[in-house]
Amino acid sequence: MKTGIAILGAGRWGVHLVRNFLEHPQARVVAVVDPHPERLAFCRERFNFDAGVVLASNWETVRQLPDIDAVALATPASTHYTLIADALSQGYHVLAEKPLTLNPAQALELCNLAEQQGRQLMVDHTYLFHPVVERGKDVVKSGRLGELRYGYATRTNLGPVRTDVDVLWDLAIHDIAIFNHWLGQTPIKVQATGSVFLNHNNNGLIQPSPYILHPLKDLVWVTLTYPSGFQAFIHLCWLNPDKQRRLGVVGSQGTLVFDEMLAETPLVLQHGSLEQSDYGFTPVAQSREVLEVELKEPLRLVCDRFLRDICQNTPSSVSSAWVGAELVQILSCLDRSLQKGGEAIELQLL
Repeated sequence: MKTGIAILGAGRWGVHLVRNFLEHPQARVVAVVDPHPERLAFCRERFNFDAGVVLASNWETVRQLPDIDAVALATPASTHYTLIADALSQGYHVLAEKPLTLNPAQALELCNLAEQQGRQLMVDHTYLFHPVVERGKDVVKSGRLGELRYGYATRTNLGPVRTDVDVLWDLAIHDIAIFNHWLGQTPIKVQATGSVFLNHNNNGLIQPSPYILHPLKDLVWVTLTYPSGFQAFIHLCWLNPDKQRRLGVVGSQGTLVFDEMLAETPLVLQHGSLEQSDYGFTPVAQSREVLEVELKEPLRLVCDRFLRDICQNTPSSVSSAWVGAELVQILSCLDRSLQKGGEAIELQLL
């Protein structure tokens, strides 16, 4: 029996959710909801919906359709709490775009509500399902890097500029999720500094989330400190034409690099270390190893896992609501550090 899905949000990411659920043999798209008529029209033309698919401008008009079993959410982060809480209360399973919410207490409330309702609440942390990230985790766990020392990541481009959250809430969650996944740890201390270059209040059109209490930052630098002493440094920016999607973990015997911009060789292990002698330090055992990865669309794997979790009624072991809530708390502490000019914030996770 196919799972009936209502998709909320038909923007840049929502369209990909529509495509993947339409193509999945265990799913049936029941409704697509978006307040912008042009987006609904685009979906109707692109996917050639049959007459049974309901197109609506708001959730209220479809929330009690009898064929809905689950909801996939790709709406602004500031709307997540209300929509997810209502969907769970209606008895629906929920797949939510990251971040789960913008408030740690609300994220925890949704985790508990999902358990009380006996429904699956999964967060679309897409990178955690990326075949490169999965292979990278195996490499880190194998010990091939030697003693882990530090990590770094850069996520820059010219936009897309968000209007509801800053670059921290928009982009940092990807790299934090990958570092946590690879290390098998969560940070115990975080710091963040940032700058504002763009006029986010132009024409009075921008309405930031009430949970973001400072001007929306376009540039943010993040430091994460883990229980082992490992530190990760992340560079995030919306206004840099040098587009980068690069993350590395440095060990005593080499560096593992995930470079999303290199489609043919996205995962590379750079071998090498320094050998001390009477004359100083000399690089030794240097080589470059391209790691083979069977590439699949990560979002397709997310959708497949969500449907499987519904069928088995078991939470995702990779990206459950609790994982999402933990990441929200980390972001909230980073946001507090931003407000305090980069002050280090100790974490006491949920």
